[in-house]
Amino acid sequence: MARPTLKLNKALPAPATPREPTSRAIRAMRGVRRSTADPATSAGSPPDRAAKASAGTAPPATAHDRGSAAATSTPTPPVARRRPREVPANAPDSPRRRHRDRRRGGAPPAREGARVAKPGGRPPPRPVVVKAESDDPRLSKRMSELGLCSRREADEWIRNGWVRVDGAVVDTLGTRVPASAQITIERAASREQAERVTILLNKPIGYVSGQAEDGYRPASVLITQENRWTGDRAPLSFRPQHLRGLAPAGRLDIDSTGLLVFTQDGRIAKRLVGRDSEVEKEYLVRVEGKLSAEGLRRLGHGLELDGVRLKPAKVSWQNEDQLRFVLREGRKRQIRRMCELVGLEVVGLKRVRTGSVVLGSLPVGQWRYLRPDERF
Repeated sequence: MARPTLKLNKALPAPATPREPTSRAIRAMRGVRRSTADPATSAGSPPDRAAKASAGTAPPATAHDRGSAAATSTPTPPVARRRPREVPANAPDSPRRRHRDRRRGGAPPAREGARVAKPGGRPPPRPVVVKAESDDPRLSKRMSELGLCSRREADEWIRNGWVRVDGAVVDTLGTRVPASAQITIERAASREQAERVTILLNKPIGYVSGQAEDGYRPASVLITQENRWTGDRAPLSFRPQHLRGLAPAGRLDIDSTGLLVFTQDGRIAKRLVGRDSEVEKEYLVRVEGKLSAEGLRRLGHGLELDGVRLKPAKVSWQNEDQLRFVLREGRKRQIRRMCELVGLEVVGLKRVRTGSVVLGSLPVGQWRYLRPDERF
């Protein structure tokens, strides 16, 4: 007997596609989460299915229920980002402070837990190892002897960490170094030195060269924007910081007039008024009295002041009542005292040249900058 065959005339329905939860279902789920009365509903399942689950007859979850549960699951809270630690700009371990120390050539302050520099990176400055004896000169004096700067400037550079001895930074004042030590300065010191100015003033009678004394004002009060010579060709603009640290390099008596040099550069000051200075200074001196040939010879060489023999000078007649003096030293009231020793009286004195820089047509009481092409 043939077995009957079952034939399906209708196609089987396609599996249901999960649907997105409707707004009504979402509102219902939100209400379930807010409720804390039923522990089953707080777990995120629909109320009717929670009741059946409690009776043990819960049917398997449908795709719609799974979608609703996924929509009602608690989102993961975002991870709080840690704020960077704020470091004051002037703190020893601040990035700005470390960057400034590197530009000045000094070692940045060590931080706790700092990593060691990688191979090939910039090595930290070597520690100061200067073998010196007690009779070796101080670093500032040695720098002055080498013509790098004045002692005052050297002390400032050492404090700033701008000086290296044999490659090591020295920032302690009073450090002694051997004469064979190699001394170098950082670029910051060179830039700072290049910004210093030198001013030439035609000092009038009645002003003192240095500090005020006996009711007379110092000649530095004449260095103002209004008193700058209109014929000044120096490519500089007057700034108040040009007066900071400005000092006279030499002297002129109250009754004398002419070229007076003011400078911020210690090298120029040392060259003009240092103990071993050989820079010539030329004067025109108006005198009264009679001068013999022997007296003229003695003015050139053969006089003593305060028991000290004077250096040789060049003295000649400029005209019938005016002498021309060229000296290589500048002692107090030297020309006036020299003339007194040979029977002459000085009635007028004017300095017209210092080294290769001349007074020229600079008016009395006015000033100008030393040009880059001028040298003493």
